[in-house]
Amino acid sequence: MLLAVGGSGRRYIKGVQDKKDETMAESSITIKGKKKGSFMDKVKEILPEGGNLNLCLTCGACASGCPASGLEDMDPRKFLRMCAMGLDEQATKSPWVWMCTMCQRCIYVCPMKIDIPQLVFNARATWPRDERPKGIRDSCDMAMRNDSTSAMGTAPDDFTFVVEDVLAEYQESQPEFKEMQAPIDKVGVQFFLNQNSREPVTEPDEMVPLWKILHLAGVDWTYGSKGWAAENYCLFLADNECWEHVTRVSAKQADDLGCKVFLNTE
Repeated sequence: MLLAVGGSGRRYIKGVQDKKDETMAESSITIKGKKKGSFMDKVKEILPEGGNLNLCLTCGACASGCPASGLEDMDPRKFLRMCAMGLDEQATKSPWVWMCTMCQRCIYVCPMKIDIPQLVFNARATWPRDERPKGIRDSCDMAMRNDSTSAMGTAPDDFTFVVEDVLAEYQESQPEFKEMQAPIDKVGVQFFLNQNSREPVTEPDEMVPLWKILHLAGVDWTYGSKGWAAENYCLFLADNECWEHVTRVSAKQADDLGCKVFLNTE
């Protein structure tokens, strides 16, 4: 029924006004939940037992132990809460995801063992590859160019030459280490050792202290001419295909040599 109501010159149709009031009341109290199919939900499907991503107590322990806390106005707790609230764009596109070292300290201090680094890793993977940090991307691409898997691009033959040259120098200059060895591709040893790829190129003397420790401890070890580079920039780039390739080259060399333990110096 239509009613004209007025007394001060104002007129309206009551049925229409009531409907408008109901609509306004509903919109003022409706609280939308997080978006369906959010970034966090997708990551939970990947991680074992969901990575405990729903167990956050907001205690802040993760932020207190994180070396990247405060950079770009972000920290692990804030990042996790943004993801939980469905703020996918703000969280995943924050430059902070590239500042996380993925050291996993946040997991160690978290009472609920929440796997925030995996959340960060998958956030990085949402970026188009050509928009990811150039330094990390170039280092990953360099590691893919030869079987050294070196981010410096050092070929297997060059690595062998540097190791043998530095070893001979120290055997001669320090007689107490004349029996010291730095074997490459030695078969059937206990440890397969890798090496930061910057050192053979720019700081070859920095390799020697570890050789001395292994020598004095009587450790049975070897480098591999393939897969000797210790760092894996493809992991930090969140490039699964390249990361797997680099890892498989090193693992295959260790297996081919019959080594029992893969010792990662990084």
